[in-house]
Amino acid sequence: MWIAKTKTELRQNLARRAEKRVLVPTMGALHAGHTALINMARAHAGEDGEVLVSIFVNPIQFDKKDDLSNYPRPIEQDLALCESHGADGVFLPDPSEMYAADRSITVMETSLSQHLCGAARHGHFDGVCTVVLKLFLLSGCDAAVFGEKDFQQLAIIRRLVRDLDCPTEIIPHPTIREDDGLAMSSRNTRLLVTHRADAPRIYQALQEAAKHNAPDQILEAARAIITDSPYAKIDYLSLVRADDLMPAEDLRAPTILACAVFYGDIRLIDHIKIPAIRS
Repeated sequence: MWIAKTKTELRQNLARRAEKRVLVPTMGALHAGHTALINMARAHAGEDGEVLVSIFVNPIQFDKKDDLSNYPRPIEQDLALCESHGADGVFLPDPSEMYAADRSITVMETSLSQHLCGAARHGHFDGVCTVVLKLFLLSGCDAAVFGEKDFQQLAIIRRLVRDLDCPTEIIPHPTIREDDGLAMSSRNTRLLVTHRADAPRIYQALQEAAKHNAPDQILEAARAIITDSPYAKIDYLSLVRADDLMPAEDLRAPTILACAVFYGDIRLIDHIKIPAIRS
């Protein structure tokens, strides 16, 4: 497995045109959720294809400096996981390699990013769109794998591909969960023991709420279970239409029940899909 730390090194290693090149963009601190993405990329690339993993803690998508500085960076462990799961190469740039000191262009999304995580994290998805487009261009990838856990991000990247005519297939992977139901995240390792023990209630709340048949009942049920915790603080809890992420007024079309919950200063996100209910 080769490692490229500069754009020049990346181009040199990608000089041989693979039959199909599949990109897995990550910010490192890899866990079983990430390795599942790499495994899926390997399956889609095939024996004659190429799997490229990018590990880059993207500074322009962080709205809080402390989150950026505290983000875990176990590079040696990450590289070992990439190699053991079939990655052909890893792109491992520094911020100065990705962004010029006087950069003046950012890719902005103005619809899907206005609610949910986007409402609470100003500029976050502009940073995501910018780095993802750069990675698509630098890698020349035919496809890219993204986890459904970050469903708003996935929807925005699909819109990016559509609106900017990117010749990149977007491959989604279902959310990977811990044995107790908590959605896997690098943030989980930073939870206090008491908070980690309580956090599975998030998914439990979404599952229980999805059994109801009206938007207000769904939201009320989920809120009651989450706020019953002495540790959990809801950042947002929303029921949105699956196609455009706008608030859902009924269940006649597929919807997504989504939330972000703080445990101390650790913010966890999760969601569940609710199929349409036809009368």
